[in-house]
Amino acid sequence: MGEIRIGTCSWTDPALVSSGWYPPGRRDAEGRLRHYAGRFPVVEVDSTYYGLPSDRNSRLWAERTPDGFRFDVKAFSLLTGHPTRPAAVPADLRPAVARYGGRYRGLPDPGLLDEVWRRFREALLPLRDAGRMGALLFQLPPWAVPGAAARAFLEQCRERTAGWPLAVEFRHPDWWRREARASTAALLRELGAAAVAVDTAQDLPGSLPPEAPVTSRDLAVVRFHGRSAAWGTGSKEDRFRHEYTADELREWLPRVRAMAERAAEVHVLFNNCCGDAAVRAAGAMRELLAADCPQEAGAGGHGSAVAGKTG
Repeated sequence: MGEIRIGTCSWTDPALVSSGWYPPGRRDAEGRLRHYAGRFPVVEVDSTYYGLPSDRNSRLWAERTPDGFRFDVKAFSLLTGHPTRPAAVPADLRPAVARYGGRYRGLPDPGLLDEVWRRFREALLPLRDAGRMGALLFQLPPWAVPGAAARAFLEQCRERTAGWPLAVEFRHPDWWRREARASTAALLRELGAAAVAVDTAQDLPGSLPPEAPVTSRDLAVVRFHGRSAAWGTGSKEDRFRHEYTADELREWLPRVRAMAERAAEVHVLFNNCCGDAAVRAAGAMRELLAADCPQEAGAGGHGSAVAGKTG
């Protein structure tokens, strides 16, 4: 039976920093991470989606967090098929990619792509070596539909991440429609990748079902994006603005418990990143899980930061 770890999809989001959640004296880069890691056992690094990570930051993150802490790291946008701003590419590579236009989606030059992949992996080695690596999170774009092209892309990602834990989040609803669910799960199992379940508003054109099968014995992931009606259409603030109610969180208790019965770890991450809404929702979910099974709360040697460990 697995350990349930609850956290948020960023500890550096400007809205969180300005919300007052970080106390005086803990508002610098080191203080924020140490404060966060004293309260939650896992966090998602979303900055690596917008630009390549650095070896220096990885070493500092490892040094500033306790043993057993986990970082789930989002893959750089260029590696997931999303449009990428020229400024996000390392300066020495920009001239070589400039011919692909002002925003590029993938790199036709395999040598350049190899170099971007190399830098991405090597920058994260300090996290892996320190035992802080949770998963590499590959969030596919909403236009990535099931089919041979997407399968080949995922197979290439798996080849390039051999030896690393991998989690995949689909944004096109066809992946988890009833008629495709079994084949999607089979693909992820074949790749040794964890399926990412999501919570979003339902009854929208881009809505995804609020569940996904466990496809890895090592890890299952849930990302709570909020239930805004502007999901997929509005600004970042519009898409993710949501205050989770206790009843909305309770809907997930049996699902999370079921995931923990089949995976060694379950990462429950809140992405409703407006003010301190995500950290408050994460705390509320932890309390609900503790009340649901109080003898398990706080187990696992990480104090109040671990929601529960069964078995």
